[in-house]
Amino acid sequence: MRYRSQSVAYWYFALALILFGLQLVFGLLSAAKYLGPDPLLNIMPFDVTKTVHTNLLIVWVLTGFMGATYWIVADESRSELHSVKLAYIQLVLWAIMGVTAIISYFFGLGTGNKLLEQPLPNKLLIVVCMLIFLYNIGMTIKRSGRFTTTEAVLLLGLASSALLYLPALLHYSNYVVSIYYRWWTIHLWVEGVWEMIQGAFLAYLLIRLSGADREVLEKWLYVIVGLVFIAGILGTAHHYYWVGVPAYWLPLGGFFSALEPVALVGMAMYAYFAIRRTGIRHPNILALHWAIGSAVFTLFGAGLLGLAHTFPDINKWTHGTLVTAMHGHAAFYGAYVMIVLAVISYAAPTMTKGRPEEGTSLGMWAFWLQISGMFGMTLSFATAGIGQVYLERVLGIGYLDVQLKIQVHFLMLVATASIFVIGAMLFIYDFFRYPPRLEPLDENSPTSTQGTLANEQIG
Repeated sequence: MRYRSQSVAYWYFALALILFGLQLVFGLLSAAKYLGPDPLLNIMPFDVTKTVHTNLLIVWVLTGFMGATYWIVADESRSELHSVKLAYIQLVLWAIMGVTAIISYFFGLGTGNKLLEQPLPNKLLIVVCMLIFLYNIGMTIKRSGRFTTTEAVLLLGLASSALLYLPALLHYSNYVVSIYYRWWTIHLWVEGVWEMIQGAFLAYLLIRLSGADREVLEKWLYVIVGLVFIAGILGTAHHYYWVGVPAYWLPLGGFFSALEPVALVGMAMYAYFAIRRTGIRHPNILALHWAIGSAVFTLFGAGLLGLAHTFPDINKWTHGTLVTAMHGHAAFYGAYVMIVLAVISYAAPTMTKGRPEEGTSLGMWAFWLQISGMFGMTLSFATAGIGQVYLERVLGIGYLDVQLKIQVHFLMLVATASIFVIGAMLFIYDFFRYPPRLEPLDENSPTSTQGTLANEQIG
């Protein structure tokens, strides 16, 4: 930690990981409801637990984005944050928004628009938080007089995310129109501008962890921005199969949505070969695992599984089945969960006291258990989804009868999800077992290698 104000990121990461743990609880609960009698049916029916599970995912990942941005912008700008007080006000308002939104779902107060179920007051509070956040980041960069390509792409991704949330504030009485504009937020977030954020985080990490050249890696960011605006926007059309748009959008959507992770993987490959060629490597092996793993798992979940699922001739059968869950879990985990955990793993040794710089054995166990568990979950959803498609949509067997026939796959899902949860809980415990550091490290400290390598790459 080179600047005192970077300590604010610790509290964002802490909130994010608490919400991550809660998300896993509701995810396991939702999966268990497929297996038999549900004693909580009248208290927490499936539609509530699933809504809480998916919305917690969005909220905690955004919280992680905010914490990571506060850490990275101070480091990239070589400056203290514009206002630590504003950052804490934003965090408190954000926590209030998240808690009240979750409570509202138990009372049926959500809007019913999937992933955007937040009641209108909560949505307005989200807008306020985003405005505070963008102002604070923008003023930090302006005051520092230093504006790197990494910061530019990160700021563009964050500002675009805020702008694309605006359609979610509007109410449409026509369901088809509502779903159409919903994808302007959801798809253009997760398969568009959020990839700019992921790319900026990945560039920041690889510059510091791999010894790769900043100029070359930041050129990859221009490629990412180009693919986001070409592949990301056109790829939105793979959601349009059931909305009645002209048929020519369907193959365009399926093809371009699969191209989105290509630049990220190219960037990771460049960093890997840079390590092999130069032998330069940061001591923080754990963060390097998460960073490279994010790019590789993005290619698997978002790229390969996305292409397999969203191509129109297949999507007409798989749309709305468990095949969607297969793609969604793997893609979101690789692209956004892993990159947030990568930044946390990179920052943690200098953000907390007593943590070894190379990472801990618990942290490495957390990495491999999460990877193994998520891969098993992906296979479980895939086999269950393929069976569902054939039995329900080809043979015409009723939905509830099909659910009984594919229950065995949910046993595998719960088993592999439990492995993932153990890995996630190890990561959370490993984070909280070291107290936060409130003072910046001295340049001569033995744990200040991060800043040394960063200076070599920047200057």
